[in-house]
Amino acid sequence: MRKEIKFSSYRKVPILLANAGSPLQLNDSSVIISAIKTYLVSRRNSLEEIVSFYPPVKTVTEQGKEVVEYENKYWLMLDEKETKKVYPVKEVRVEEMKWRKWADDWLVHLISPNVYRTPKEALASFDYIVREGKFGTLEGLFAKYVGALAMFFVSKRLKKRHQLRDDVREDLYEAVNEWVKAVGKNRLFMGGNQPNLADLAVYGVLRVMEGLEAFDDMMVHTKIQPWYQRMEEVIEKTGVAI
Repeated sequence: MRKEIKFSSYRKVPILLANAGSPLQLNDSSVIISAIKTYLVSRRNSLEEIVSFYPPVKTVTEQGKEVVEYENKYWLMLDEKETKKVYPVKEVRVEEMKWRKWADDWLVHLISPNVYRTPKEALASFDYIVREGKFGTLEGLFAKYVGALAMFFVSKRLKKRHQLRDDVREDLYEAVNEWVKAVGKNRLFMGGNQPNLADLAVYGVLRVMEGLEAFDDMMVHTKIQPWYQRMEEVIEKTGVAI
């Protein structure tokens, strides 16, 4: 992964490069989604102008580490008429922003502790990464075994940092069922009959576990499967790749 992003001083993924007259780099998944959605709904501003509405802000953590956050990243930059078209009532917008933030602030932090929960699961995860990632033979073996060992120990630090339970599956199951409860029984998606940006954010986080034991366990032990399958069907029909 480092090779793919060595062109950028921003060291996290995803990074989106757009050809908008001149090369344009968008960082942070939530910024990318908000900026693109804004651009698709409102053609009044160029993509460069829209990206400027999400300025980076550098802060220093208690541990002395410098981090970059982006202002307004859960907002769509629309005028009043466009806003009412996307969000018929204010509560719809508030709910979408709340759960997008929840996906970033909580759900995503449950993934690594779950997919690297045991040495066996860590090895299986890196076996999948190597198979999908076009690694050379020696590079693949090194990545698989050294990477799996490293991430197993990293997952334990993350478990402690986020104050997860002894069995981190319990936190995953609870979070996923909390999401299902928020969607409710009377809606196909949080966005109603079609997914909104909160649906997309949660699906994007959970999808990275596909093919792994944590994903299979989640499907068996929570109520997420019907919603997840509906998301897959919509994405397949629209031809969107996530």
